Amino acid sequence: MADAEEDRDPTDGALIEGWLSRADQGAATLLVERHAPALVRFLRTIGARDNAEALGQDTFVKAFGALETFRADSSFRTWLFTIGRRLVLDERRSTRRRPEEVGVEEGDAVTGFDALDGMVADETAGRMQAVVGKLSPTQREVFTLRVVEGLSYKEIADVVG
Repeated sequence: MADAEEDRDPTDGALIEGWLSRADQGAATLLVERHAPALVRFLRTIGARDNAEALGQDTFVKAFGALETFRADSSFRTWLFTIGRRLVLDERRSTRRRPEEVGVEEGDAVTGFDALDGMVADETAGRMQAVVGKLSPTQREVFTLRVVEGLSYKEIADVVG
C-alpha cells in the first residue's frame, strides 16, 4: 500500500534518485511541474519580472546539471531558490542595472465579490506595494520567501546566505 501511495505522490528525494539512477524523464518532469511555479514567482519578486520564466528554466538546467552534488541539507525547493537567486544576482552584475520595483498587477488582487471588495483589495494592494517597495532587496527577498512561499527561517537563511 505504501508503494502505491509513493507512486502517486513521490517525494522529491525519490524523484531525484529516479533521475540520477536511471535518467527517469517522468521524475524530472514532475520535479519541474512541482517547483517551477513557486520558483518563477520568487524570481519575479526579487526583480526578474521580464525574464523570470527564462531564469527559471536556466535554474532547472543548472540544478539538473549539478544534481549529483545536491546533499539534501535543505529541501530541493530551497536549493532551487538559491540557484535562481544567484542567477538573478549574476544577471544584475552583468547588466549593471538597479533591481526593478515589485509591482502588483490587476490580476494579483482578489476582486471576486463586489465593487467594494475590489476597491478595498486595490487599496490594500497599493499600500502593500508601497510598504514592500521601501524594503531593501534582501528584506524583500526574505519577506517573499516567508509570506508568499512559506519557507521556514532556516530555509530562508539557506537561500539568502
